[in-house]
This record gives sequence, C-alpha cells and structure tokens, in this order.
Amino acid sequence: MPRTYASAVAILLALCIGACGESEPQTVVIYSGRSESLAGPILERFQAQTGIAVEVRYGNTAQLAVALSEEGIQTEADLFWAQDAGALGAVQEEGLPATLPDSLLDRVPEYFRNGSGTWVATSGRARVLAYSPERTTAETRPASIFDLAQEPYAGRVGWAPANGSFQAHVTALRTIAGDEATQNWLRTMQENGTKNYSNNRTIVQAIADGEIDLGLPNHYYLYRFLSEDPDFPVEQQFFAAGDAGNLINVAGIAMLASSTRQTAALKLIDFLLSEEAQQYFVQETYEYAVIEGIESPAGLPVANQVVPDIDLDALSDLDGTLDMLREGGLL
Repeated sequence: MPRTYASAVAILLALCIGACGESEPQTVVIYSGRSESLAGPILERFQAQTGIAVEVRYGNTAQLAVALSEEGIQTEADLFWAQDAGALGAVQEEGLPATLPDSLLDRVPEYFRNGSGTWVATSGRARVLAYSPERTTAETRPASIFDLAQEPYAGRVGWAPANGSFQAHVTALRTIAGDEATQNWLRTMQENGTKNYSNNRTIVQAIADGEIDLGLPNHYYLYRFLSEDPDFPVEQQFFAAGDAGNLINVAGIAMLASSTRQTAALKLIDFLLSEEAQQYFVQETYEYAVIEGIESPAGLPVANQVVPDIDLDALSDLDGTLDMLREGGLL
C-alpha cells in the first residue's frame, strides 16, 4: 500500500473524529504480540469503561507482522500492538499504518514514538544482565554484552533466540556494531556453550535453579519473581552506560490505515496512554511508563541514562535478523 494512502486516511480521520464517531461500529480488532495475561486485563478495563467491544488475535509479534503484510488492506485488524519496535517498523515499511494525530503523539517523549508518527509506545522494557549474586561478583561480571562471548562465561549464560525481544535486541546489535560483528558474537556465544531457553521467564528461573549464572532477559521478569518471593536468588544490572546491551525497547501500537473503525481504535490508543493504563504497566507488569509523571519501578534508572544511541526506527529489519538467526542454527 502506498504511503500516500496512509497519509490520506490520516487526514480524513482527523476530519472524522467527533463528527462521524456516533455511527462508527463500536468494536475494535487488535492483533496483539503482547500476551493475553498481560494485555487482557487492561483491555477488559477499556471495554468496561467505553462499551467498545475488543476482539483480540494473540500471537508472536513477528508472525503477526508477517500476517499483516500478507493480508494488506484486506486485514480485519484495526490495531497492531507489537512487543517491539522492530515489528512496528517492518509493518510501516509495508505502508500499512496510518499517521496518528499529534494529540496522541505529543503525549510521549520523542524516544517513545517513531519519526513518521505511525506508532506510539505504550510501555518500555529494558534488556538487562540477570545474574546469580552467589556465583558472580561485581568484578567478574561483564561490562559489555559482547564480553559474554569470552571464555570465563563458557556454559554459564542463557538466552532465548525465539523470543521477540531477543530478536529485536539482535537487530539493535546489528545496527550499532554491524552485521559481521553481530554474527561473530552469535557464533562465539554458541561455541561458548550458551544455553537456549524458550522465553525470558525461564532464563531467570534457570539462574535461580543453578543451571546458569547469567542471562539476557527483559528487566521486569525479575520484579515478578520478587513480588512472589522477596528472597528470590537473582539480581540484575545494566552493562556500562551506553553499551549495546542496554537496549530499552518498547511495546508499541499502530493503527492500520485500512481500518473502518478508526475512531474506536484511536480511543483505545488514547486509553493505553492514560494515567490509569500507564500505572497498570508500572504496577502490574513492572515496565517503564511512557508518559510524564509516572514513577518507574523501584531500582530502575531513567531510561536515557543508560541506553545506547539508537533510533528505534532502525530496528525494522526483522527479516534480516531472522535470517541471521536461522543461518546460525538458532531458530
């Protein structure tokens, strides 16, 4: 679909909001790469408060992005709620999202929206180094994600290659360090006995169980374990400031230009950026809020204090990352 079509829809949408919302069907269809356990409760609140029915297709973020590409303007989806910026960028490159109104884009800092105005973050997630405080020391833990491929960490590290957040992180490494360096790191990590896990949660659990000493999950999984057991034997930290290991990725949402329920779709985006929803993401899922005035979970630094210099729009080459992981035997 040409980008001009998406822009034209955005203009018509701006004219229509308020004027034609009354006759619009009160249903919205979401393709969600966010899990049902995380997204379901906040979508239920939206449905209860607005009366707008929410129909959700849950799935892997990358697979949903591919589905949207294949369906094109025939898709039934009104919104794409992605687990990472890379998938949103891939959908944008197909020309599928509409440009969002400034009234929504201006709710968040520039880091939490893309330059084209076709998606906005709903929450932030930091990539961290999780570790056993009993089997590692501050002096022996690596300063850079690339150091994990060194011999002292052989057989002691876990990752989740099939996880969307890991794949987005690899895309960031490619953007920062280049394809050759990233491919070499992946290969050396494998040769160093890095252990594969199905998701972030199992990485953190494996550290607690003594299977590994270090891992590369998203930050909020440890908070969930600690909420159930304050003595859970895992801690986490960022790598050195500015290191490529400190990616703060986002879950974000885009509205499809082909949507016939755009007013309802925008109401849902507006709700996800509300103080109520942002408090939910911080208090219930331990993620970063993307609007001002909401405190981050205890112990998390301000995002811009540790992140590498990277534009989230640069994470769109998901296909290239998947090809690299397949070639390396990681998928």
